Amino acid sequence: MTPSLALVVAVGVLVGTGVYLLLERSLSRVIIGIALIGNGVNLLFLIAGGRAGGPPLNGSGPAEDMADPLPQAMVLTAIVITLGLTAFVLAMAYRSWQLHGHDEVQDDLEDRRLAARLLEGAEVDTRTDDSDLETEAAEARDETEESDVVGTQEGKR
Repeated sequence: MTPSLALVVAVGVLVGTGVYLLLERSLSRVIIGIALIGNGVNLLFLIAGGRAGGPPLNGSGPAEDMADPLPQAMVLTAIVITLGLTAFVLAMAYRSWQLHGHDEVQDDLEDRRLAARLLEGAEVDTRTDDSDLETEAAEARDETEESDVVGTQEGKR
């Protein structure tokens, strides 16, 4: 059996677009990326499942004419898992929008500290000093809170 070229191209486009969106900072784009990747992989399962056949029920016909039920079962399981993951990320995006007024993922403080030390040319010490990390965390919170305060005050007006 040879798969349809259009279906293979559709899988490539869905997964490629999904990966591109998954790498964005906005959680709404991440959600769309997860959905596209999930649909692309489901389509890949159906292509890999082979040709359509009769229902896989005992006594309904010869065994060689029956469809393989495994790809359909895997696709149904993947749909349920993708639904749960999408609901979880939607809840995170909504909570982020409630707290900060946007749904973008912020930089990790430890990553910022390591990048700053690498730019300075200093050796990176994997052991962390809690007082420096707490100070840097407080400074980073101040940066985001200033923008939130302005956005919140503008929203109230």
